[in-house]
Amino acid sequence: MGVFRRGWGGVATMAAACALALAGALVPLQDDPAPVAAADPGPVVRAHYATAQDDSGTCTQPERSLNPASGTDDGDAVARIRKYGKLKVGVDQNSYLWGFRDPATGDFAGFDIDIVKAIAKDILGDENAVQYLTVPTADRIADIQAGTVDMVVRTMTINCARIKDVAFSTAYFTAGQQILTSDNSPITGFDDSLKGKTVCTATGSTGDDELAKGAHGAHVMHVANQLDCLVQLQLGLADAVFTDNALGAGQAAQDPTVHLVGSTVTREPYGVAMKLSDTDLVRRVNKVLNTYRADGSWQRSYHNWLEDVLPGIQPPAPLYK
Repeated sequence: MGVFRRGWGGVATMAAACALALAGALVPLQDDPAPVAAADPGPVVRAHYATAQDDSGTCTQPERSLNPASGTDDGDAVARIRKYGKLKVGVDQNSYLWGFRDPATGDFAGFDIDIVKAIAKDILGDENAVQYLTVPTADRIADIQAGTVDMVVRTMTINCARIKDVAFSTAYFTAGQQILTSDNSPITGFDDSLKGKTVCTATGSTGDDELAKGAHGAHVMHVANQLDCLVQLQLGLADAVFTDNALGAGQAAQDPTVHLVGSTVTREPYGVAMKLSDTDLVRRVNKVLNTYRADGSWQRSYHNWLEDVLPGIQPPAPLYK
């Protein structure tokens, strides 16, 4: 796998990037029966997740999740998955190194996919008992709430706004928003060098939220998926991309004519997102992540996929409510 990963940049043409970007719609890999509907979690559960971050009711550490040791990790949600026989997971198929289709096999691969396999192995006894559905950035929360997927594992940042709508596991990676631009660009980072330029970001992303606060005089271009931004940059329709440095590093690995500039301007803890009412599933995933960190699985996946482009990173310690 390492040889394939390092060799990607030499063959990543614009056409290949376009093809990946166009494949980002919600597409089940196999026939999917009607989604299993779950009851609305209601205002009590929603309020618990929105406010139970500290004693004052203020959201200060949204990455605090349910402790797997403080309750059962088997309940209605886990039983639903076992009855169905597959774990339905929303993923990306065009974020290189994270969630993408291996062109040699057609299978999903990446750091996020390794986590999906560990969860499926724990709940169903088979890491391949997964029904992957590709989910655009802006549709992640809606697909969780509708029961279209059991969870989303797609470089999804845990923040105070999102915990009102979905439940998260503990953080499994920490990234930050940064500017990606071409090698000959005068842009130096998320600063006034963006004035008059076109900056691309995915609708519904944390980069989109940050640009809404202030774009340093740039015009903001919105797309459905982050790889679409790389295509816009390659076509000369955008001057820069604003995205998580973790995703930007993957795009730079695909296209050696682009690179990250400046420093990160946010802190982005990634978590597995699930329905608010699926508290047993949240606890179960947190138990899996504890094992994943402790037995070296996290470190092996990081070494295989990310260490070359994002060196010196350790797994974040879990935080609980």
